[in-house]
Amino acid sequence: MRVYYYWFRMDDYFDELVALLRKEEDFDRNMHETLLLNRSVNDRRTQGVTWFPVMVTDTEIGRGDYLSITIKRTNSLGESHRFRFGMPVALFSNYAPNEDRVNGTVAYVSNDTMRIAFRLDELPDWSRRGKLGVDLLFDENSYREMHTALQQANKIKDDAKEGGLVRMLTGEQHLDPGAVPGFYQNEALNASQNAAIQQVLAGHALTIVHGPPGTGKTTTLTQAVKALLSNGVKQILLVAPSNTAVDVLTERLDALGVSVVRIGNPVRVSSHLQDLTLDAKIENHRANKECKTLEKQARAYLDMGHKYKRNFGKNEREQRKALFAEAHKIRKEIDKVQDFIMDDILDNASVITATLVGANHHSIQERCYETVIIDEAAQALEPACWIPLLKAKRVVLAGDHCQLPPTVKSSSQAYQGLYITLFEKLVARYPAQVSLLNVQYRMHAKIMAYPSLRLYNNQLQAATDVAAWTLRNDDAPILFIDTAGAGYEEAEEDGAIWNTEEAQFVRSHLRETLKACADLYSGSNMPTVGVITPYRRQAQWLTTLVEQDDELKPFQSLIQVNTIDGFQGQEKDIVYISLTRSNNEQRIGFLADERRMNVAMTRAKKKLIVVGDSGTIGEQDFYKGFLDYVEVAGAYHSVWEWPSAGGQM
Repeated sequence: MRVYYYWFRMDDYFDELVALLRKEEDFDRNMHETLLLNRSVNDRRTQGVTWFPVMVTDTEIGRGDYLSITIKRTNSLGESHRFRFGMPVALFSNYAPNEDRVNGTVAYVSNDTMRIAFRLDELPDWSRRGKLGVDLLFDENSYREMHTALQQANKIKDDAKEGGLVRMLTGEQHLDPGAVPGFYQNEALNASQNAAIQQVLAGHALTIVHGPPGTGKTTTLTQAVKALLSNGVKQILLVAPSNTAVDVLTERLDALGVSVVRIGNPVRVSSHLQDLTLDAKIENHRANKECKTLEKQARAYLDMGHKYKRNFGKNEREQRKALFAEAHKIRKEIDKVQDFIMDDILDNASVITATLVGANHHSIQERCYETVIIDEAAQALEPACWIPLLKAKRVVLAGDHCQLPPTVKSSSQAYQGLYITLFEKLVARYPAQVSLLNVQYRMHAKIMAYPSLRLYNNQLQAATDVAAWTLRNDDAPILFIDTAGAGYEEAEEDGAIWNTEEAQFVRSHLRETLKACADLYSGSNMPTVGVITPYRRQAQWLTTLVEQDDELKPFQSLIQVNTIDGFQGQEKDIVYISLTRSNNEQRIGFLADERRMNVAMTRAKKKLIVVGDSGTIGEQDFYKGFLDYVEVAGAYHSVWEWPSAGGQM
């Protein structure tokens, strides 16, 4: 594992982050605008940045005099998309493509329904003609929040009283690790999990929970939250870079009986999770009946005002203006009641959960917290982390810098710039503050062994329940199939890389594996399978082969094909990894990032099958070590041992 030490002059620290963030913002904006300007509506819809056509199902005046409309997709139902709470959008009509679009903000979104807030009295006339659509605009807000946080942190660092945490996190001020007083023991947890929670309870300015794959990081965090609340902490802000991670934490805390409020609307659409959102709690609050009454009055005035058409005289215009003014006056009364309701809900919540950017949502913008917990901190851009950090007296970071780093669009240099997270910097700077969770509950000990040796100083242990579990009648939990000499040459086009013959071999080997499993398992107990690869084009090709294979049709519900990056956080009984690269120059591209392979190898629970060309990968240190490991373990095989070698069907 590479070790880095990060020390900056304070004058340079935030200037460097601002420059990196500007570069990322410019690149991201150009990519998005190119997509919107140069692609057809159908292409944009396929890319998940457009809904078309849509129908308006409801209109009302919302909070702060915003016009709020609800729309629904009328086709492509259930299709994946990139729309998220708080993102900017533009409403358009194919009837008037040259008219000015109307920009708004997503107030709620699910699979096929979206609520959008506009700063308007009413939609323009063209919205009532032709087919309507919605484009996702470039998300200026996220970058604005990150830039603001960096500016504030740079300013606060010079404040003798308020800037201590900033100076400590950036390395200017020393952190005294101190002792870890007290004793925490939860019989449901292992020793390393208990030790991590004990360190969280010690009250240091910084605690780092390092959770390798399968070690129960989420369980540890939620139990730590419960312990902090029991020890007198009034309110905790718990954040993560992704909505999905926030949803998981929210549900887990609620299941433990913790009073939790989710800021923003969840990606995981379930009625129970929706009930935990701030919006739902406002809706169900005892004082909301008054708001409902006032809203009916406001709607009545608006309906009367909207009856006036475009061609009317001065008196009608004045009457229309008066009706709208009365509606807005009532809206202000509604806002006052909702402010009371919102404060009541938030004041009584033990935990507030949000994304990193959501930590500055208007409802909690002015709040500060004794403890802020950032989960998946090793996947978070550092500028985004500063948004919640500025609200904290002390911070707990949880994650694993040995897995995939955050997504950085403007650079492919995996160990530079924004790829280097605050989590990774602090692990190197303050090793005494790191609690390693060292017992994993996911995979067979032999699957775990090489990642543990290579990336975790051989400190991981397999829990007793999983250390020896295998598929039935199978004593080979790990398998490397070498395609060297088989002529499985990679192909490349416009930067996309794939390997047709290797994909065909993986498909045929998968057939054999699942047929053998079908003889040993009943339908409900059949093992699940992940087929993953570093390359998107290879994943697409594998998906096609698997979906079109008649012999695999009975097993389709068991199989998931994806890229390694898309598979992070998941697990399957059996995992195939198609390494894809095969060339005479030993070029392996981003396969050289061992964090990506750590993620890939640690998705498997009972059997890991890696297919690749040893002649291509074997010169790189990580893979050389892996090849040595599988040879010693008796897990090395040549593709020629299978009749399907050579890509035969």
